[in-house]
Amino acid sequence: MKVLLINGSPKRSGCVDVALREVEKGLHANGVGTEMIWIGGGAVRGCIACGACERLGKCVYDDAVNEIAEKFRDADGLVVGSPVYYGSPNGTLISLLDRLFYSTPFDKRMKVGASVVSCRRGGNTASFDVLNKYFTISEMPLASSCYWNQIHGNTAQEALADKEGLRIMRTLGNNMAFLIKAIALGREQVGLPEAEPPAWTNFYKPGQE
Repeated sequence: MKVLLINGSPKRSGCVDVALREVEKGLHANGVGTEMIWIGGGAVRGCIACGACERLGKCVYDDAVNEIAEKFRDADGLVVGSPVYYGSPNGTLISLLDRLFYSTPFDKRMKVGASVVSCRRGGNTASFDVLNKYFTISEMPLASSCYWNQIHGNTAQEALADKEGLRIMRTLGNNMAFLIKAIALGREQVGLPEAEPPAWTNFYKPGQE
């Protein structure tokens, strides 16, 4: 079993890294392997809605998104971490997630998702909500903790002093590992829920031009 962790902060060893390393401790303690990927310092363009991924089975821009897609396909869970910018996640991470989730054709159902956010003071829960929407639209169960998955600090040293935040992250790792194992057992003994074919509804009625 393996979880992919994506650090969306431009500071590779900053507060988000502190948070993700604590999540990793909880996962490792329960026998779940991990891979950490840092994308916050790279150039990741946003989705241009060209639709080429429907034909190619991957994003038309062959960059970190397609590299991560292969790892995501084989992973049992995904954790994404971001600092708070104006009450929202980092733009680089948002661009990556938009393209990653839109361009990948593989089934994401029952892969476990989790997000963690870091802030100096506020905007954490708003950012947390934004990141979780990628999982909930993809039928990915959310792993929860003993509080919302946030850590406070303006530097890595300050984040390390947030003892409650560190506990939240370790608990998240423990709970995520349990959920992954429980889903694997359920998949084996019961099977996945039957998927209905897509049904698309646009909020438009003929004659309203």
